[in-house]
Amino acid sequence: MKIISWNVAGLRACLKKGFQDFFERVNADVICLQETKLLESELSFKPEEYEIYLNPAKRKGYSGVMIYTRVHPLNVVYGMGIGEYDDEGRMITLEFEGFYLITMYSPNSKEGLTRLEYRLSYEKAFQNYIQLLEKTKPVVFCGDLNVAHQEIDIANPSTHHKSPGFSNEERESFSKTLSLGYIDSYRYFNPNKVIYTWWSYLGHAREKNIGWRLDYFVVSNKLEKNMKNSKILNGILGSDHCPIELDLDI
Repeated sequence: MKIISWNVAGLRACLKKGFQDFFERVNADVICLQETKLLESELSFKPEEYEIYLNPAKRKGYSGVMIYTRVHPLNVVYGMGIGEYDDEGRMITLEFEGFYLITMYSPNSKEGLTRLEYRLSYEKAFQNYIQLLEKTKPVVFCGDLNVAHQEIDIANPSTHHKSPGFSNEERESFSKTLSLGYIDSYRYFNPNKVIYTWWSYLGHAREKNIGWRLDYFVVSNKLEKNMKNSKILNGILGSDHCPIELDLDI
């Protein structure tokens, strides 16, 4: 199974920048999107061979996640059942025969870490959520997790220790999630490679490769032998993030 994840920074905008060409060329079984920023009534791209699941935020033009899948899920869950998090349209869980797949757009802690408490409480709730799922079958979650986990995952780390996405608290929280029995799939296959998934639009950061690795496929230890590859498709344009890919033999 080939799974793609991409923060498209507004799907309608991304469609104008080549999203459909990429979608058709990549030929994935499942494509998970974050920061879609649209309602179902505003969605124009509906390929016939895919089922579509969309979870928009209550606030129009903000956040939102969706999934295109040509593998029919056994069940679909929107959010975690906690209103203060679910209102922002940050998560969809698909249950497949052999595993759960979650697409997630983690909250940004904002400048000055003004939203750090909300972010950390969201992650604690998410950790509880996936531990419950794991009692039934293994979990794969993907998306823009809004954290650069290690110094290798960010350009110029020494200047960012109090920046949102690289604070000690956020990095420790992600480490806690992994310690529950999960694998950062890209680092599993590429332990020492310096590569990013997000670049600021300012100062030609992408051309200079001054970026952050914020997007992940995180895989249950139970599926370690099912992982065939994990890729960062950093040559694909259309957003300030690039797509990532996970190949599972399942």
